[in-house]
Amino acid sequence: MGAWGAGLYSSDFALDLRSDFRAVTRLPFDGEKLIELLCSFEPGAANRPDDEDHATFWLVAADQFAKGGIPCERARQKALQIIDDGTDIAMLARLGMDPAGLGKRRKMLAALREELVAAPRPAKPRSVIQRPQPLLMDIGDVFVYPTSLGRAKQYCPASVRVIPPWQQDGWSAAVILSAERAFDFLAWYRPLTLASARGEEPDFARLRQAGPWVLRSPGTCKPADIKRLGLKKVGTVPVDGEKLKRVFPALPSGVSAAIGDRSIGPELNAGSTVGESFLYAGKLERTPEGRAILQERIKAALETYERIRAAREASGPLTTRRNPTIPGLDEILG
Repeated sequence: MGAWGAGLYSSDFALDLRSDFRAVTRLPFDGEKLIELLCSFEPGAANRPDDEDHATFWLVAADQFAKGGIPCERARQKALQIIDDGTDIAMLARLGMDPAGLGKRRKMLAALREELVAAPRPAKPRSVIQRPQPLLMDIGDVFVYPTSLGRAKQYCPASVRVIPPWQQDGWSAAVILSAERAFDFLAWYRPLTLASARGEEPDFARLRQAGPWVLRSPGTCKPADIKRLGLKKVGTVPVDGEKLKRVFPALPSGVSAAIGDRSIGPELNAGSTVGESFLYAGKLERTPEGRAILQERIKAALETYERIRAAREASGPLTTRRNPTIPGLDEILG
């Protein structure tokens, strides 16, 4: 705990919550509805006083509402209560924060209290979603897409070199198992993909007999993602909801992915990305000396990747926990 520091945003939880707050405020709701959504997203921290992040949740929420000029009386009153009754200081003391750190924390809380009881700031203009995001995919949609060493093509700035470079050498396929909206606005999807890439473009008629298939985590998808990833819809299959529940009884919600706008792209990888490197080449490419250094780094990164790949192949099948797998689509199709 001591490593978190005394600042309001010194902990990973506080930083993550701030990011979640900024994402949630894209929704066209007032402060009371927004705090309700945040509470549903972090129910333990929001509702359990014995949770070590309980005080931080309400303090960060109140601070963010105040900074954004978004009225939220529930968050403001809860934060003032936590400051006045010493809940935050008591928890940090139990978790091991030293006296010096607690002193700094008290000063921060005093400043925050002044902010919360002061006249509200003018509301800042918010760029909000005016209508629910369209669902670009439906349950049962089947897509094929190109791969390079099993990797789907991810977004990468022009100034960054991916090592090994992305050069199509195969194909994979995905079936969409979930297509929903978080809070009725933010679209998210859950793919089931082939466990490994193929040398030739998969044929829709034969995919039902293909396998194995791997359940992936949810992600978001925009038209630009579809274009970049090369997703090509080749058909639709009848996913049986009851079969799906039996085969995959635990299907976590995609709300987190929707709020964080985590792209579906990385979930479409059909192979390991261990050893992949990203070299920032922008400045190096401007001079002959820099270009020489860049080539040396590319060579070293390729050699490192090849060593890792060889070791991975020599070790045989992975023994670590993987995503759930089914042998074929008949396990979930009607």
